[in-house]
Amino acid sequence: MDLPLSKRVQEVAPSPTLFITAKAKKMKQDGIDVIGLGAGEPDFNTPENIIQAAYKSMENGFTKYTPSTGIPELKKANRSKIRT
Repeated sequence: MDLPLSKRVQEVAPSPTLFITAKAKKMKQDGIDVIGLGAGEPDFNTPENIIQAAYKSMENGFTKYTPSTGIPELKKANRSKIRT
């Protein structure tokens, strides 16, 4: 039995992230060399050193959202790495 959807639900726009992810997947299936920058799910488990670093960070109180512009210390470290 199909239930009718409300007008409000019918007006919900599709997710742009899921659209671009599906498009990249289709392009790959068509043999096009593409790097998908939409939604992502790695095809490997998180390395143990990263798990341990995350655990240590949580123990040290880093359990809140970061600033939308990024963590200042991480941005500084990235700049240093890129410049070398």
